[in-house]
Amino acid sequence: MTRLKALLEVPLTTLAMTLREIFDENAYARFLARTGKPRSRASYQAFLDELRERDATRIRCC
Repeated sequence: MTRLKALLEVPLTTLAMTLREIFDENAYARFLARTGKPRSRASYQAFLDELRERDATRIRCC
């Protein structure tokens, strides 16, 4: 059982980290660290507002 756990640990950790990036979990954690805000509905709303503002000012091609 220990060998199986060792074999699956790296792929599962990589998958979890990838999903956290895809669903903005890591970006939210970085936002909290940068702003010093606690995890809350208000801080998540501020995070979403910042994302929308960033996307609105991004130069689009074509």
